[in-house]
Amino acid sequence: MAGRRAVTAHLLMPGKAIRARGVVQGVGFRPAIWHLARQHGLTGSVWNDGEGVMIHAFGDAQDLAAFVAQIPLQLPPLARLHSLEVDDLAGTAPSEFQIVASRSYGIDTPIAADAATCPDCLVDIADPHNRRYRYPFTNCTHCGPRLSIVRSVPYDRQNTSMAAFAMCPQCQQEYDDPADRRFHAQANCCPVCGPRLWLADALGNLIPTVCGEAANQVGPNLFAQLPDSGRMNLPLHREHSIGETSELTSVILAASLIRKGLIVGIKGLGGFHLACDASNADAVDRLRQRKRRYAKPFALMARDVSMVSRYASIRPEELSALQERAAPIVLLPAQGEPLALGVAPDDDKLGFMLPYTPLHTLLMQELDAPIVLTSGNISDEPQCTDNAEAREKLAGIADYLLLHDRDIVNRLDDSVVRLMDGKIRILRRARGYSPEALRLPMGFEQASNILALGAELKNSFCLLKSGQAIVSQHIGDLENAAVQQDYRKAIDLYRKLNGFRPERVAVDKHPGYLSSQYGQTLAATEAVELVSVQHHHAHLAACLAEHGVGLDAPPVLAAIFDGLGMGENGELWGGEFLLGDYRNYTRLGYFQPIALPGGAQAMREPWRNTYAQLRHYFDWPTLQHDYADLEIMQLLAGKPLATLETMLAKHLNSPLSSSCGRWLDAFAAALGLHAERVDYEGQAAIALEVLAAPVFAEEQPYPRAGAIANGTGLAVLSWRDLWQAVLNDLQIGTDKARVAARIHHSLAAATVDLLNGLSSQTGANSIVLSGGVFQNRLVLEAVSEQLRQCGKTVLAPQRYPMNDGGLALGQTVIAAARII
Repeated sequence: MAGRRAVTAHLLMPGKAIRARGVVQGVGFRPAIWHLARQHGLTGSVWNDGEGVMIHAFGDAQDLAAFVAQIPLQLPPLARLHSLEVDDLAGTAPSEFQIVASRSYGIDTPIAADAATCPDCLVDIADPHNRRYRYPFTNCTHCGPRLSIVRSVPYDRQNTSMAAFAMCPQCQQEYDDPADRRFHAQANCCPVCGPRLWLADALGNLIPTVCGEAANQVGPNLFAQLPDSGRMNLPLHREHSIGETSELTSVILAASLIRKGLIVGIKGLGGFHLACDASNADAVDRLRQRKRRYAKPFALMARDVSMVSRYASIRPEELSALQERAAPIVLLPAQGEPLALGVAPDDDKLGFMLPYTPLHTLLMQELDAPIVLTSGNISDEPQCTDNAEAREKLAGIADYLLLHDRDIVNRLDDSVVRLMDGKIRILRRARGYSPEALRLPMGFEQASNILALGAELKNSFCLLKSGQAIVSQHIGDLENAAVQQDYRKAIDLYRKLNGFRPERVAVDKHPGYLSSQYGQTLAATEAVELVSVQHHHAHLAACLAEHGVGLDAPPVLAAIFDGLGMGENGELWGGEFLLGDYRNYTRLGYFQPIALPGGAQAMREPWRNTYAQLRHYFDWPTLQHDYADLEIMQLLAGKPLATLETMLAKHLNSPLSSSCGRWLDAFAAALGLHAERVDYEGQAAIALEVLAAPVFAEEQPYPRAGAIANGTGLAVLSWRDLWQAVLNDLQIGTDKARVAARIHHSLAAATVDLLNGLSSQTGANSIVLSGGVFQNRLVLEAVSEQLRQCGKTVLAPQRYPMNDGGLALGQTVIAAARII
């Protein structure tokens, strides 16, 4: 037998029973154990069961010890080992080491996240002598679809959308061979037996494709919408040989259509995308109009890092993020060759990702410029996942559709990350990361059976089972009815995959959140306890959990800055200074509460916030007189201020809020940035950051910009002096970029001053920074650096979003802490 030395069969020998828990099924873990056992001359067996993987190994005691020590060091790429429990095992040693049939009981093994194509599979599709040469669905146990195709557990082929494809003899042989990297790869397939790809017009009608040079002879219907539609053939980008597959020809033709300026809908791994040439301004603008996404930046895909570097600068941490198995969108500083202005209007960043499936790899090989690759939907609706749905909903957007017949069971948006304060931080957590579990810190080992339903916007939910938090992929904004349906479907699926029935349901305190309302219904229907969690406390607790802070650790200080969240007595918070742990928190300070004239309308029209701030701090008639020539004053003069004044005086639809998000909107509008209206949340604040960034390092805060006053025993940040300084700078014509930089510095300085003062009062030296506002790189880095210079320990989210996408994790650990 293979191995360092053979073991005589049927002898009583030392043995070990080894329990492996974590992401250890469907990722090549058993074959890795099989190889490792043979290397150490061991016999025994390994199998999957409801708790993970069980190993029985027999051999020399020294070999057994070496074997156990090597398991965590030789994991397959997608495996995540949460624990390894080793017990002595008595018995007769078998004659060899085998992978044996699964033993099914219970459900306690997580599904792996979908993973980008591994290097070995890239070699396969590039090798003309390989039977998977240029096959767009090539995968193995180290890469490919996981969550996107699974319907139920255990994670076997019959419980995935690959059940529709019976393996050919060659694929079956690979699947059955422990020495093959496709051993028990549930999505294993090839051109003979696997999914098919084809090109269709916008109505779903098949575009006939043939191979090689004959691809130029396709019918005229393919070119009906081409700019030079009189042409009857479509030249290929490069030479292709006769005999290539129709799947590849479809990819080649799709790439040609993109080069011609058309929009192609592409069925990918977790949903449909819309693709066009990112260097073609007309195509990008046409996509914006059809999709009704008028301002928010588009995601981009490039062929390789070399292509990305033509348009953006890449630091080492960003390079690692681009190339990791999750293959997220990485926000990079724009630099170098220009792309179409419509790709990222008014932004200094470009969101790039690299090809993460063979299909995308083959497509990008045909293109010399990046493509826009944005979600396949009308703005604010869920991404299409089904062919029929795409034909219906994308018909008015895409000119052609690149389709395949492998069902997408679970929608997965692309994940988004950004390098800030020296760390890659996840801003949207979805494909490539979900549904990986977080093992909770010390004190939460026995916590279980809690379902947390997240927030209203950027929603995700969380299941807590056996001390592990399983946070869902990004679901989206629940204001859209279709997103709500998708949300409930995803919750049902996660419960099914994890054999989960909640004993408690955790929701946000805001009674108007659709997630909270659904939680109330769910708790009543299933007769379980409903736990209400304050929004900003949840942000604090989520950060503690991902940083491994134990349940009984001392309280920390926190600055939680966001758009808004419900406070304790119905107030709207958003610029909060807290002292807290998992169980409790105390509000120690906050931004001066200012009215939101028009309520939700103030979130969409930043000028309302500017007026409310100025009216609060100054005598309005005097201000009008002294600063009449300012652009913002002239804009406000044309607004229905008398109506707003009545609303404010009578407290009609004008709730007070300490929101830092609205504070940023107000200053952005004062500088002429999206004052009239924003097209997406955070647009004005992002524009303010972009404006400030080039000169930020050269500027300083305004003196005494944020005065700390006492209100009801709490510290209140008043911004009157900051407003006065900004108005004076605008009056004398100071460069707006410098004004924007000084505003950012002033926010950071006031935040640090107050936190240092609170630290002296409380003795807390660890400080959490979280909430969506800290996605602003300038604010996060300035506050963090200054706090560290003062000897403080700074904790900010990295693995889970600091925006509301991470809220469910915080709700979960707070609900658990209250009952432990």
